[in-house]
This record gives sequence, structure tokens and C-alpha cells, in this order.
Amino acid sequence: RTCDHTCINYPGSFECLCHKGYTLYGLTHCGDIDECSISNGSCDYGCLNTMGSYECVCPPGKKLHWNKKDCVEMVKCLPNAKPAPKAQLVCSKTGGIESCFLSCPSNTLFVPDSENSYTLSCGVPVQQGKAQQKRNATLPSCAGMYSLAPPIKQKARFKIKDSKCHLRPRSKEKTKDTGKQAVLDNCHVTFVNLKCDSSKKKRRGRKSPSKEVSHITAEFEVEMKLEEVSDTCNIDCVRKRMEQKLQTAIKTLRKSINKQQFYIQFSGTEYEVAQKPAKATEGHEACSTGQVLQDGKCVTCSMGTFYSGEHNQCIPCSPGTYQDTEGQLTCEPCPSNDGQGVAGARNVSECGGQCSPGHYSSDGFKPCRICPLGTYQPEPGRTLCFPCGGGLVTKYEGAVSFQDCETKVHCSPGHYYNSTTHRCIRCPVGTYQPEFGQNYCITCPGNTSTDFDGSTNVTHCKNQHCGGELGDYTGYIESPNYPGDYPANVECIWNINPPPKRRILIVVPEIFLPIEDECGDVLVMRKSASPTSITTYETCQTYERPIAFTSRSRKLWIQFKSNEGNSGKGFQVPYVTYDEDYQQLIEDIVRDGRLYASENHQEILKDKKLIKALFDVLAHPQNYFKYTAQESKEMFPRSFIKLLRSKVSRFLRPYK
Repeated sequence: RTCDHTCINYPGSFECLCHKGYTLYGLTHCGDIDECSISNGSCDYGCLNTMGSYECVCPPGKKLHWNKKDCVEMVKCLPNAKPAPKAQLVCSKTGGIESCFLSCPSNTLFVPDSENSYTLSCGVPVQQGKAQQKRNATLPSCAGMYSLAPPIKQKARFKIKDSKCHLRPRSKEKTKDTGKQAVLDNCHVTFVNLKCDSSKKKRRGRKSPSKEVSHITAEFEVEMKLEEVSDTCNIDCVRKRMEQKLQTAIKTLRKSINKQQFYIQFSGTEYEVAQKPAKATEGHEACSTGQVLQDGKCVTCSMGTFYSGEHNQCIPCSPGTYQDTEGQLTCEPCPSNDGQGVAGARNVSECGGQCSPGHYSSDGFKPCRICPLGTYQPEPGRTLCFPCGGGLVTKYEGAVSFQDCETKVHCSPGHYYNSTTHRCIRCPVGTYQPEFGQNYCITCPGNTSTDFDGSTNVTHCKNQHCGGELGDYTGYIESPNYPGDYPANVECIWNINPPPKRRILIVVPEIFLPIEDECGDVLVMRKSASPTSITTYETCQTYERPIAFTSRSRKLWIQFKSNEGNSGKGFQVPYVTYDEDYQQLIEDIVRDGRLYASENHQEILKDKKLIKALFDVLAHPQNYFKYTAQESKEMFPRSFIKLLRSKVSRFLRPYK
């Protein structure tokens, strides 16, 4: 229970780290960062916070630019964008055998849904489909800009018996057999979405083994072109012709799939689709497509690389391309299309030619314009500059931060600048601002809040939740935000009700309550909520030496209260319930001064692992045999074992 996410151990210390999109609070806890509270997430329009991330949203009629922050017109093509890459379906007859190739452009999205299924999105749809939403947000697509009418959409399902879904490079020997291709049908295919699913089909008869069956579902989009409309054939006529062509192509495709003669072609490699399993499989075929064998393990090609079927290895994306998804078969072209950028680019931001901070352009790429006076832009690759607001000007053109705006007053940390009133406003409760001269306050992470307004640091953000886990046999209670400082004006109440014939043993390893504000923060344990009930424990001070004690009552009502004065680390207090037949033995142990006298013994009561082992045996004595003599000697100091052994043997055999 030390860290919420990642714990790094150091000699005599440790450090907690959080996953991306989360920030540390209370020393060990990780809370979601509300990126939308930080300058609206740098979004052009709306911002939507999600766990560990966020999304920018656009108004109706606009879509997200590839930088995922700016909103651009849906129908307006970017100046240097080219028509969307298309798919091509080419069928031929060689020696009486139909064979079909689906030729895909570079922006192919390959998604292995499971071991026996995958989805392949080839080309860019005119109207966004689910499979291509990610790609369309990234590519400056001009799909549909050059076509005449809505695309023709057709869905077809194919069945392949005795085969398993895979996408494997076709061997070069097989490729030679195909000979010259005569194009049977080359439709204006813009987009094909293929889904392959494999399942085992049981055969009739008890002894017949079950056979693998694969289903391929293909969705086609075909466009119509203006030049095909003539006096003799209007739009409706062109549409009908195109539908007939697509139907013919699908029939041919069905024949080629039945004869295992359907291939997918991209990046200079041909891939087989759901072929019948070969008798002798090659070594590299043990891994799925998009994976390579390294040290006997299948490793997925990382971002910034693609799987080359020809070389059976992961190859870095060439300059001018990028790949932001693992296990892909191609790289995406950069929006700039000028071949600049680094090799192995993992996202669009690593593509070259982007406008630098303080600059902008219609597509975020060179040539760029400088942000005019009164505006600023802190990020590369943007299509706009943000206004300072309130008629404020910047010290110079090409400003990169709101801090470059010439505000009427200079705001200190814990405040933000209001551009309407031109005043510094204290950050409200639940927010903070660590920097000078900002125009926003950051919302506290996760479900935390601050004790006061004007907070300057994330450490002022505290979880208000009363912590702990209450079990019948073992459990613990914890002050809010532990081990960070607990919040002000908090009240926690816990009730421990053990099963029949069991009593409660409590260990307070250490407790940190500041005494400066005259016992304003108090932990009390008693029989019930009534102030006159039997009290077992009460403190308003810091004790770094551990103490163990049994409850004076069968049930325990525990209350922790803090005031608005000083705060402290608080406490994490474990407890165990034990069989009341052992009452005399347990009290004999916890009241023995030797238990607390040596530092070794004190460490036992502070060590979570050792306390767990000790409580495990106290709650269920038969579990003593789980901890072998050798193991307990390694875990516990010899003096502690000697102390326990003498008491246990005296309790179990008093007359010997």
C-alpha cells in the first residue's frame, strides 16, 4: 500500500511516481490531472477531461486538426493537402485461376482484435467510419472533395473453411507463379474495411475433430467521378454502372477467396489472408503479424516503426512519415509531405517543418506567420494564436506565453489575472497556481481539494476521504490523505465490530498530531459514541515509538477530528481480532516492556510485512504452521521469537 502507481526503492528511502496524465499528491497518491483547467488544455474551442488524459472538441461543422487541438472547416481542404490516399482492388485471371489483390495506401490501420481476429482499414473513407476516426483526426483528408456524389457502399461476407485468420507475408516463390496480371476490374475504390474472424466448428460425429472456419467481412466505398457523366449517361446511370461493377468485382473476389488466391499488398509486400495452415510452418510464423521474435519471445513493433513482411523485422519510419500505434504494417505520411523530420517519428509532432511556438499557419506547417501583437502561442504546429484578452498587448510579436502580455498588475503565485477586471484574483478552494503572471488556476488532481484559497502548490491538495479497510479478522484505519498532511476541519468515524467470541488488538506504529494548537486534532477510541463510554485510547500528540494494546471493550468506536490550525502526517493504524480464549496470552505479550524496549522490536510493529505475518497468526493460530521455523527466524529478530516462545509455552503448558 505504499504507492498508488509506481514505487522506486532507494537505500533508506523510496519515491512514488505516477503514470502519464496523473500527478502526485499526499506523497504516495496519484490523481488525474485536469488538463482542461490549464489554459483550456490549449484547445481552440472546447475541452473534455478524461482519466489520465483529455480531448479537445469542436463545434458542429468543424473537425479536429491533426494536432488534435485546433478546429478546422470540414469541407475546406488544407492548401498543401493532397487527395486522400485510396485503396485499389485489382483482379486477374492467370491460367484460369482468379486472383485478387487489395492494394492499400500507406495509411493502413491494422488492429489485432485477438489471436484469431483482426481488422484492417485500407484507404480513407469519404464519410468517417469508426475504424478511421483516429486516422481522419490525424490526416488532413480531402476525401470526397474530388468526387461527384455520396460514395457507393457495399458490404460482403466471405467464408473460408479449414483456415485461421492471419496476415502473413506471402513467400517469394509463390509470388512468381502469378505471372502477368490482366486487370479484370479496377473500381474507384476509396476505402475498404476488412474484418477477419476465426472460430472452431464442430463436425458431426463424435470422433471428428473440430475444424477452423474463418469469416471475412469487407465493407467497400466506391466513388463516382465527374468526368464519367455524359449526355448519354447521367449521375443515376453512372451510379448504376458503378454498382454493377462493384457487384462483379465482389463475385470475382469470392471466387479468389475460395481458391485461396486473395492477397493484400502494401509497402512492397504481399500478404496472405486467412490461408489454410501449412504442414511445416516457418519459424517466424510463430509470432502474430506486427510482431518479431526476440530472445525467444514475440515482441510487438514499437511506435515509430513498422513491421516489414519482406524483411520480417521492425523497421524505423523514414523521414516524412510517422507511426503512433504499435504493431502496424506501414507508416503514416506526415501532413507536410516534404520529407522533413526525424527517422522513427512516433507522432505528428515529430514530423518536420512545423511552425515553432510564437508562429502559426493555416495547416501548422511552413511557411509560417508570426503571432501579431496582443496574441501568443506556446506550442509548435498550431493554426492560430491566442489573444491576451481585455485589449492587452504583448511586449513584442511572436509571443509564446500569456506572461508576455503586458498586464496592468503582475500576479504572484496563488493568484490568476482576470483580463476583464484587470485584477489579480486569489485561486479558489480546490485549485492552485505555482507560477507568477498566469491567467488560470489548476484544478486539484483526482478527488482532492485545498484547505484555503490562494494555494500555490499541488501539495496543498488533500484527499478528504477517511481511509482504511475494515475486515472481520484484520484491517486498518487511516487519516485522510495519509501519508500526506491531513485536511483541516475533517471528522472521521470508524466502527470495528468483531465476530462473536473475538476481541480486538490494535497497534499504533506511529502517529503525527501537532500539539501546538492545544489538542485541536484528536484521535479517540472507545466503546461507543457516548462520551461517557469506556475509553481504550486517546491522543492529540505525536508518538514515533510504537505501542500495542487490547481494546477494553468488545466493540470499538473510533473518531478522528481536526481543526483549521496546524496539520500533520496523521496515522495508519492496523488491528487484528483474536479468539477471546487467548486474551490472557495476548495481554501478557503487549504489556511486556521488552516488546518495545529494543529498536529491533519497534521495527516489527512498524513493518507492514512483519505485522501482517504476526496478525495472520494471531487471527488464525493454525496459520503458525505456514511460517516455518527457518522463515520466522529470517523474518523476526531472535530476541522477539524467544520472548513469544516463552509466553506461548507457559500459556499452553502451565504445569510443566
